[in-house]
Amino acid sequence: METHLEHDIILEDNVAYLRPLQAGDIENLIEFAENEPELYKYSSVPTTGRENLTNYIDQALQRKDTKTEYPFIIFDKRTNEYAGTTRFYDIQPNQKTLQLGYTWYGGRFHGTGLNKHCKFLLLQYAFETLQVERVEFRADNDNVRSIAAMKSIGCTVEGVMRNHIFRHDGTRRDTILLSILRDEWFNGVKENLLRKISN
Repeated sequence: METHLEHDIILEDNVAYLRPLQAGDIENLIEFAENEPELYKYSSVPTTGRENLTNYIDQALQRKDTKTEYPFIIFDKRTNEYAGTTRFYDIQPNQKTLQLGYTWYGGRFHGTGLNKHCKFLLLQYAFETLQVERVEFRADNDNVRSIAAMKSIGCTVEGVMRNHIFRHDGTRRDTILLSILRDEWFNGVKENLLRKISN
């Protein structure tokens, strides 16, 4: 697995622009944290309000320093607005694997195709630049929207980890596990996703 994660990564196409998350980005995301609590219903990390969002960003940047995570802020070129955030995490260079998650967008960006553009850029980078063998995705098994989105980009469901972790409200969740493998990316997933974002 290549070591490009040690440098600033900029990913973009005609719709999406992803750059490294910074501490000052709280001002670009606070609107969502303060006004759209429903975005974080299924999150395992509290993100509503300024204090929680500050902690969320601080933790992401600390983990970036340890090279186990790489967080991005997402900008929608069509509306000229910051839209949300996502990251690579659980990065394991020796195993050539990583997870893709901690993804959320403001409500007005749902259903606009922005997520598919971002996922294409992130997956392309993971498989073609970092040369990983596997990208894993996880979600609350009750999060129907997120699971549908992952399946729509070509993820394969591997199973459900029962009573896996705490939600931020203290209840326990079942976690669904999905993935895309390197061979799958080059043998259909990439082409199908590219077709979807080109329509």
